[in-house]
This record gives sequence, structure tokens and C-alpha cells, in this order.
Amino acid sequence: MDLLASLAAEERWLFPAFLAMYAAIYCAGQLVVFRRWAPRQRLDGASCLISLFHGTPAALAAAGAILALPAGPRSFAAPNARLQDHVLDYSVAYFTMDLLHYLAFLPGDVLFIAHHLATLFVFLTCRYLVRHGAYALLVLLVLAEVTSLMQNVWTLAGIWRDQSPAAACVYGALSPPFYALYTLVRGVAGPLFLLKMAAFYLSGQAVDVIPWWVRISWILVVGTAIAVSNLWIWNLWKELVREWKQAPSKSKKDT
Repeated sequence: MDLLASLAAEERWLFPAFLAMYAAIYCAGQLVVFRRWAPRQRLDGASCLISLFHGTPAALAAAGAILALPAGPRSFAAPNARLQDHVLDYSVAYFTMDLLHYLAFLPGDVLFIAHHLATLFVFLTCRYLVRHGAYALLVLLVLAEVTSLMQNVWTLAGIWRDQSPAAACVYGALSPPFYALYTLVRGVAGPLFLLKMAAFYLSGQAVDVIPWWVRISWILVVGTAIAVSNLWIWNLWKELVREWKQAPSKSKKDT
């Protein structure tokens, strides 16, 4: 909490420092941590590395920024507090760095590029245009990043599972709990909070501080992101169930 208190008292614009930090971590991933990996694997590893430095810290900071406020300012139309702005800048810096990564090295990955652009639109309009509504986005940030640590370890293990039996074991062991947590967060908690958020913004209660086109765009972007996330995890569940069904037949053949 001392760190959050000092961050709340910080008056400087922290986005450049956050962006420089992510750039340094990314370069360390490319040039040091994953330098012996194949080119495509090195790219994925560097992206996962900056995600590791973003996800859990961002979720904890967002939760802290929400809990630091009394119940009154925890409103969908409340003005942004300084600490909330810093947390938004922390995430904006991450998505900017990862977007540059995709644009420079993986321009064909349209889905990730579109996701990052949409996320940046929501964060930037909240942070710099309307300067209200950070509470809603920080709750969504907590829900989005609470699975980040597990997802990044799962992703890195998945990259190496064909070359490393240990990585394959980690990947297999993490898949069910990761899928379950992701489904709970993105399939249950996320949609429920979106419904609450949409009901508030569509009621017109924030009309004086957040323009209608911003409110509608936030609802559409968040709703689309949740739908795509659920489609992604549904396909992973189907693949996992298919692997479970195939496992007994493989063991019979081996014997």
C-alpha cells in the first residue's frame, strides 16, 4: 500500500517512463532471455515477457486504486483519481509496446492488432478525453489480467512442449485450471459486470461527463472482447476434451 500511496502522490506524467521500461524489458527478452530460441519463438517469448510484467502488477494496482477510494467515488461516472490515471498509463504503455511489436514483426496477426487498438481506444479516451469512468475500466482490467500470470506461463510452456517433456508436463497440468479460471472470469464475471456497466451508461446517468459515442463505443468494444475471449476458450476446451478422449486409445496402442 505504501507503493500505491507514493504513486497516488506522484504528479509527473508517468507514461514515458512506463513505455521506456516495457521497451527495455522487450529488448532484454529478444537479446538476452530468449536469444537462443528460434526467431518466431523469440518473438512470442519477448511478448510474453512484457505481458508478465504488466498483467499481475496491473491487476493488483487496479484493485488497489479501486479500494483506495471511498464507496461514493466508485461510480461509472466518477472523475478519474490521480492513481487511477497512473494505472491506466501503465496499461497504455504496455499495449503500445506490444502493438509496436506486432506491427513491426507480426503485421499479419490482425486479431491481436485489432484487440490492442480497441483496448488503447478505450483507455485513451477514458484517460485523456473524458477523464471520467476509470472505475469501470479498472474493474475490467482486474478481470482481464487476473489470469495473466497463469496464461503467460501456459503460453511459454506451449511454445516448448514439442521440444521439452518438462514443458509439455507444465502445459498439460496448467491447461485445465487455466481454462476453468479463464472461463469463470471471462464467461461469468465479465459479462455480468458488462451488463451492469451497460445499464448505467445507457440510462443516460453519465450524459453530462461522458459523451454518448464514448459510452456506446466502450460497451461495444468490451462486449466484443468478451465474446472473442469466450470463443477462444471454448475452442481450447474442445481441443482438450478431444485430447482426453484420444488418450485411452493411444495408451492401448502403446501396450
